[in-house]
Amino acid sequence: MAATEQRRATWKQLGPGIVVAATGVGAGDMVATLIAGNRFGYALLWATIVGCLVKISLAEATGRWHLATGRTIFDGWSSMGKWTTVYFAPYIVIWGFVYGASAMTATALPLATLFPVLPLELWAVLAGVSGLAIVWFNRYAVFEKIMTVLVGVMFVTVVGLAVYVGPDIGQTLRGLVPLLPEGSVFYTLGLVGGVGGTITMAAYGYWVNAKGWRDSGWMRMMRLDNRVAYVTTGVFVVAMLIVGAELLYASGIALEEGDQGLLQLGDILRERFGGFVATVFLVGFFSAAYSSIIGVWHGVSLLFADFVNHVRGRADTDPVENEKSWAFRGYMLWLTFPPMLLLLVGRPFQLIIAYGVLGAFFMPFLAFTLMWLLNSSRTPREWRNGWISNTGLALAGSLFVVLCCYELYGIVAGA
Repeated sequence: MAATEQRRATWKQLGPGIVVAATGVGAGDMVATLIAGNRFGYALLWATIVGCLVKISLAEATGRWHLATGRTIFDGWSSMGKWTTVYFAPYIVIWGFVYGASAMTATALPLATLFPVLPLELWAVLAGVSGLAIVWFNRYAVFEKIMTVLVGVMFVTVVGLAVYVGPDIGQTLRGLVPLLPEGSVFYTLGLVGGVGGTITMAAYGYWVNAKGWRDSGWMRMMRLDNRVAYVTTGVFVVAMLIVGAELLYASGIALEEGDQGLLQLGDILRERFGGFVATVFLVGFFSAAYSSIIGVWHGVSLLFADFVNHVRGRADTDPVENEKSWAFRGYMLWLTFPPMLLLLVGRPFQLIIAYGVLGAFFMPFLAFTLMWLLNSSRTPREWRNGWISNTGLALAGSLFVVLCCYELYGIVAGA
C-alpha cells in the first residue's frame, strides 16, 4: 500500500484528543488524584505522568488502526474471532446501565451544592436528559466545541486553584523520582491506570473519523492531537495532586472516598479561602463530570452502533453516519433512562459484581488486542507497531492485568 501524503498538522484542527481525554477524566479520577496527594503528598507525582504516557500509547494505537486500515476498532476485534463479541456484548450493556447512574450522580453533586433549590436526584435526571439532548440534536462538530469549552473551564479552574494554593517546588521536583511510599503499591497502579482510562479510549478512532480524518494522510495530525490532549490532561492531574498535597496532606485532613470527597474539598476551600474560590472549584468539578456525560453519550454510542452493525452483518457502514442510526440513539436512551432506577433504589449487589468483573478486563483487552492487530497483516506494513509502540502497549497491558487481578480480588473479598 503506497504511503498517503501527510497533511500538515495544525493547532487549529485539534479536537478528538481533547474529547477523549476529557471524557475519560471524570469526577472519580479527580478524587483518586486528590486522595493520592492527600495520603502521600507529592510522592506519587511521577505515577500521574507515567499514566499519561500510557494513555498516549493506547490512544495513538487506536487512532493509527482507524487511519491506517480504514476499519473501525470493532471491525478489528471481529476479525479476531467471535470471542471478542461474547465478551463485549454483555460488557457494554451492563457498563452503560451502571455508568449512566454514576455519571449523572457525579454531575448532580456540584449542581445540588451550588443550587440547593432542587434535590440531588432531580439534578441527576436533568444532567442525563440535557446530555442526551445535546448529543441527539447535534453532529460531531458542535459536540466537539461544547467539549472544548468544558475542558477549558475545568482546566482553568483546577490549574488556577493549584497556582493559588502555591505548590512546593522542591517537593514537586522530588515527586518526579519514582518511589513507592509504604502502602502505596496498588494505589500507585490505580493512579497510573485510572486517569483517563475507560472504554472511551476505544471511541477515539470514531471521533477521529467524525472529525473528517479518514486515511493515513492524517496520521501526523492525529499524533499531534493525541499528545497535546494528554499533556493537557497531565497538567490537569498534576494540579489536582498539588491541591491534595497542599490543602490536605500538610493539614492532616482525611478526604472521603467517592465523589463526596470533592464536595468535602469544596467545604475546605470555603473555610480556607472564602465562598468565591469554593464556587469556582465546584464549577470546575461540574465541567469535569458533565464532559464525561456527553462524551460517553456520544462516543460509546458510536461504538455500540458499530457493534450492532457487525452483529447484523453490515460491517461496511460509515462510522460517522452511525450518529443518526437507531442503534446510536437507542444506546443513548439506555444510558439515560434505565439508570434513573438506580438513582432511586440503589445498585443491586449482583449487578455491581458483574460490572466490576467485566470492567476489570476491558483495559487489558484493549491493550493486548491492539498489539495483536497492529503487529499483524491486518495493518499495512508501514503503519505496524515499532518497538516503542510495542513496549508501550506491553507495559500498559501488563499494568492493567495486575490492576484487573487486584480489582477481581477486591470484588471476591467484598462478596
